Amino acid sequence: MESANPFTPSFGKIPPIMAGRDELLKDMSRAFEHGSGDPNLSTIFSGARGTGKTALMFYLSRIAGSQGWIAVNVSAVPGMLEDIYERAKKAAAHLVSEEPHARIKQVGIPQIINIEIDDAAPQAGNWRTRMTDLLDGLAAFDIGLLITVDEVKPELDEMVQLASVYQHFVGEDRKVALLMAGLPGKVSSLVSNDSISFLRRACRHRLGRISGADVSATLRATVEESGRVIDDDALDLAVAAIEGFPYMMQLVGFRMWAQHPAEEAITCADAEHGIQLAQTDFRERVLDATFYDLSNGDVRMLKAMLEDVRESQLVEIAARLGEKSNYVSTYKRRLLEQGIIGERGRSAVAFELPGFREYLAEQCD
Repeated sequence: MESANPFTPSFGKIPPIMAGRDELLKDMSRAFEHGSGDPNLSTIFSGARGTGKTALMFYLSRIAGSQGWIAVNVSAVPGMLEDIYERAKKAAAHLVSEEPHARIKQVGIPQIINIEIDDAAPQAGNWRTRMTDLLDGLAAFDIGLLITVDEVKPELDEMVQLASVYQHFVGEDRKVALLMAGLPGKVSSLVSNDSISFLRRACRHRLGRISGADVSATLRATVEESGRVIDDDALDLAVAAIEGFPYMMQLVGFRMWAQHPAEEAITCADAEHGIQLAQTDFRERVLDATFYDLSNGDVRMLKAMLEDVRESQLVEIAARLGEKSNYVSTYKRRLLEQGIIGERGRSAVAFELPGFREYLAEQCD
């Protein structure tokens, strides 16, 4: 009988086991238990594409829900503030009475709470006022509100508005939490905004690779808890191909499971074919998008790194490019923020994103 595939390579889908984040999950679980005052309730996650930011926030929303919180998950797009209010109101409908509410027509200058209300809608205060009323209703039942914002965009005025109002909620000792996630460069730009310096005091976690041991244990546990087994050699092949990347783990697991789902064991042949398919998936869903976000200067530095087998010395990159050290330092910082390269000591870097070296070499050819 064919078993259901337990792996979840869709973006944001919660995996059955969250690998390599045990301490972080413990900290966040304690924060939801303790409530207001815990610094982990204001947290920003950053990482390259495929490091599991979205899935992690959904997973934390589930933990919060199990501890008596209401969770609202949104993306940083225009209309985000109203989306937060409407989703929170719907989630709390059985607790908080329905009140007439205004609809946001236009968000004003980010430094002040200036929301223009559509005259066609019943007026009941601005966004902060309406959220305050909702939080008052939740407080009567000792229920907290968790807001998660994915793919943060520092240029979006509503990001600034949200952070500014949330700071007031924290100061008022309300049971509220804010988790945000985005690419490292976007997160850096957001927290550098002087209008919301409060975010610089938020907890920050850089999500990267997870250990081979965690990958191995998670793959085996996921397979066995779903009623199958995996050969040791097949497991070793999968772990090597995954290179500690959470999204790649779900892709490889999904693909090798799907080869012969009615068989009891996942074999080396299943793993080999599954890895090939997963690498194609990863290329199309992660590497293509990453490459097209690069500037000409980014690509120029990365091409200079291709001459090295493993790590590249910054001084040698500068010599190849005919540039000074400050030029290389600028692009090093940019590429580190995008999660494409990683530091190897103080003066060397190497490709960090799985498969990107090979991908770039093909693009250059």
